[in-house]
Amino acid sequence: MEPDIEALRAFVVTAEELHFGRAAERLLISQQALSKRVRRLEDALGRPLFERTTRAVALTSAGRRFLPLAAEAVAAFDRAVAAVRAGGEPLRVDVYDERFTPLTLVRRASERDPRLRVELSMRQGLTVALPALGRQEIDAAFGRVHDIPGPWPEELAHRLVRLEPLHAFIPEDHALAGRSELRPADLRAGGISMPDPAGAAEWRGYLRRLAERLGVPLRFTAPAIGQAHLVEQFLREKRAVGLGEMSIDASGSGLVRVPIVEPTPLLPWSVVWHRRNPAPLLPALLRHLPVRRLPPPSDPAVWIPDPDRLPPGNP
Repeated sequence: MEPDIEALRAFVVTAEELHFGRAAERLLISQQALSKRVRRLEDALGRPLFERTTRAVALTSAGRRFLPLAAEAVAAFDRAVAAVRAGGEPLRVDVYDERFTPLTLVRRASERDPRLRVELSMRQGLTVALPALGRQEIDAAFGRVHDIPGPWPEELAHRLVRLEPLHAFIPEDHALAGRSELRPADLRAGGISMPDPAGAAEWRGYLRRLAERLGVPLRFTAPAIGQAHLVEQFLREKRAVGLGEMSIDASGSGLVRVPIVEPTPLLPWSVVWHRRNPAPLLPALLRHLPVRRLPPPSDPAVWIPDPDRLPPGNP
């Protein structure tokens, strides 16, 4: 028996995740099917590639030697397929907005898989993108899948891909600018000031739930048209704080970024797609996006809204 490309791909993804459940979700197959593919490869090589226990998965010495060559073989196969399919239709993906995490996730996926030709859109809200997903005018979109008006469309599937910490963004001359971290008590006097999310009902819902959890006032200002306008609005605030993803680079903007702790708010990002979408590149995109798990409810260091622990459409 000779190793086949799907078994190699199963090994590479499992080696990246070191978790059979997450690897199976990335590959859009069952955990049983993944295990069979890995076992088939191990049988062909005559060597175990993983050490499996009830608590952890680790590469064996043979697995560590094999991984870079297997990853190179899978990448070469993907490049060969891409060369043949170069004239195909690009994948239409809505990344929400240029300043948020989904753009980085899609860029990394396309760097890992040369087949992924992507046509981006930025509807600035999953609520706005859902109708286009339902009509298959776009192939995938990113956003928070809770606090969506109306019932969740049954034809749409979703998967959590990121939990992004939120930090406070404040002017350099702000009263809190010298702090190394901020707690809810530090925010109660000035509160949170954010541009109106407009059609992004899920983001508005998140902010309201966060303000209630922290016990701080929340004020919406005019919608921000682009990142420069957002920075301008944050710079006007001398008592309230604005919020943004930890990954946003504030250098040179006149703003400083300060972590929020006890708890740290986490923004859940999911990828959403139509269950019957026939786009040939969609499985490849989903395969190259990470799989994330929610933190336990008992963890006091972080916070996500309670509804985000339930399927979409639940209160």
